[in-house]
Amino acid sequence: MTIAVRAEREGDRGRLVPVGPFDLAHAPAVATAVAHIPPDLEGCRSIDVDLTHLDRIDGAGAVLLARFLDRLDPDGDRARVVEERNAEAARLITRYRQKRAESPPARTRARSALTKIGAVAADLPARVIDTLDFTGGCVAALPKTVASPRSVDWRSLPRLVQQIGADALPVTSAANLLVGVIIGFLGVSQLGRFGAVVYVPELVVVAHFRELGPLVTAIVVAGRSGAGLASEIATMKVSEEIDALRSMGFDPMRWLVVPRCVALVLVVPLLTWVGDALALLGGLVATVAITDLTPRAYVLATMDAITANHFVGGLIKSPFLALAIGLIACGQGLATQGGAAAVGARTTTAVVLAIFGVIVINALFTLLYVVMGV
Repeated sequence: MTIAVRAEREGDRGRLVPVGPFDLAHAPAVATAVAHIPPDLEGCRSIDVDLTHLDRIDGAGAVLLARFLDRLDPDGDRARVVEERNAEAARLITRYRQKRAESPPARTRARSALTKIGAVAADLPARVIDTLDFTGGCVAALPKTVASPRSVDWRSLPRLVQQIGADALPVTSAANLLVGVIIGFLGVSQLGRFGAVVYVPELVVVAHFRELGPLVTAIVVAGRSGAGLASEIATMKVSEEIDALRSMGFDPMRWLVVPRCVALVLVVPLLTWVGDALALLGGLVATVAITDLTPRAYVLATMDAITANHFVGGLIKSPFLALAIGLIACGQGLATQGGAAAVGARTTTAVVLAIFGVIVINALFTLLYVVMGV
């Protein structure tokens, strides 16, 4: 059985004709046939690859032939696989050639940033629609949850509160304590130039109670608990546990999403309140350590600065921030498709979107407070 690659030339046009079976069983003979580039094809402006004389071809033969064409035509602009009589073989060879061309040309690299921005912008409407669709599904699940409380996995609520709240308390407390110290040092360094160190306690109260307290706590929870929730549900999705729940008549939206969102809404305001108290302690330590202000004077100034608007204004944000974290994390988990790599990708996306969503919601609340004059 003849296995060869015949070369023909007419002027500046060439023709390449593989002959015989190009498959795994005859791989050594195929490798020998494509080892050298025919001299007749050197200098041709165009080369047609005619596959009509192939007896059969599989993946191994296609790879060998594709590598031969890559050596013959490194730029990929001369050799053309004719598809008229053997379209499947032509597509197979072209596919392997495309996979080998992983390094984009310089001009493609130069435009890669704009290409990515364009891809993100083009994908944005679909992401917004998916987000609104998932949010609408959660809202539609609430009446069904009230009508059928047993459709929710309430038994997992204590475990979720433990994981999201108690286990996250050291991290959120440390973060808020350090933020209070930073605000204290910053206030002393800036207000001290004007002899207004006595206003540092009020700065700590206003900055942390209204803005930084809920924001820092929510960001820490999004990075810690949001990632855990997203990876947990994503793992259930790729292992087909979500499909098993549906087959048993359970709605994943009610069984999984509702208890996690409820746990977040219950826990995040408590974490914020504890963080506010520790931020005051951090501001006290920083101010007393580098100024002549006494602890008693700092505490009295802090008590005068704490008002209902400052305290409640920050705590009102917390449930909305918590709900955003829960919806984004659970939504990304339920949207997972694929294997272990998809779980990691969705978890990363959930954390990024949750942190971005928390910042946007906090900014909207701040704008609302400014408009209302609160």
